[in-house]
Amino acid sequence: MTQQAYDNITIFLIDDDDVDFMAVKRSMTQLGLRNPLVRARDGLEALDMLNNQHVQAPYLILLDLNMPRMNGLEFLEHIRDDDEFSMAVVFVLTTSAADDDKFAAYSHHVAGYIVKNSLRNGFVNLFDMLQQYCSVVELPYQ
Repeated sequence: MTQQAYDNITIFLIDDDDVDFMAVKRSMTQLGLRNPLVRARDGLEALDMLNNQHVQAPYLILLDLNMPRMNGLEFLEHIRDDDEFSMAVVFVLTTSAADDDKFAAYSHHVAGYIVKNSLRNGFVNLFDMLQQYCSVVELPYQ
């Protein structure tokens, strides 16, 4: 996948933390990324946005686990049971390092599990990894 193709991938951040949202935006700006960034504050809002096509495909989902109304694991259950969204590429991005959460997330076929506090250089390393990922992986909805 070329850099131009990567630039067209929407980053769909599902996270209720405003500080993390701003850090993601800063990191994308620092790296010169032009990807569209769309945010939902919980799983219910995210499902609504997907169902009403407010998230342009192709997209990668960055999913927090600890959110109000519908948490990340509940969101994963819903999209994995939905034929339209079952193949969405999801990376969990959370503060939880609990093994139970990791096992639950991977049982819902996430592409990766990232603990926020383990990211060196903030979210810059995350986007470096996502660029590398997209340079070798073909997304199912392109």
